[in-house]
Amino acid sequence: MVEIFKTNITDTDKALALIDQIHQSFRGYKANFDLQDCDNILRIQSSAGFIQCSALIHFLKELGCIAEIVPDEIPVLINNMQKR
Repeated sequence: MVEIFKTNITDTDKALALIDQIHQSFRGYKANFDLQDCDNILRIQSSAGFIQCSALIHFLKELGCIAEIVPDEIPVLINNMQKR
């Protein structure tokens, strides 16, 4: 399972330190940041299949960071017939 979070992290060194802390505190999680994205994305992958989103958000808050889940969006497809 993969979960994506919007964060307030902009510094590469801080992101790398957070990745280490996440890996130490949440066994089975693989974390990475995409600081090039406008939402400063944190991706979490769990080898166990389940991600404790609330616990992770609280953990990051304790470290002075803000994170919120990016909701899954299912695109709505409109075919040519419905556009008329």
